[in-house]
Amino acid sequence: MGNDKGLQSITISIEGMSCGHCKKAVEDALRTLDGVSEAEVNLEANNATVSFEKDKITEEKIKEAVTEAGYEVK
Repeated sequence: MGNDKGLQSITISIEGMSCGHCKKAVEDALRTLDGVSEAEVNLEANNATVSFEKDKITEEKIKEAVTEAGYEVK
């Protein structure tokens, strides 16, 4: 991947995930967004770490995708 200056990483706290299906649903919702390069959900910590290109997508849009997938952003 290299050291792209436009790449940023955030961790979002998410409520409502309880199983592998939840994890996959959130990861799929995030990975389909234009500008998101990686999304990793941690069920035990109830969060998702997202790497994205800040020139292409905002943190707000990423959080909206989680909400639209049926989960609550804390």
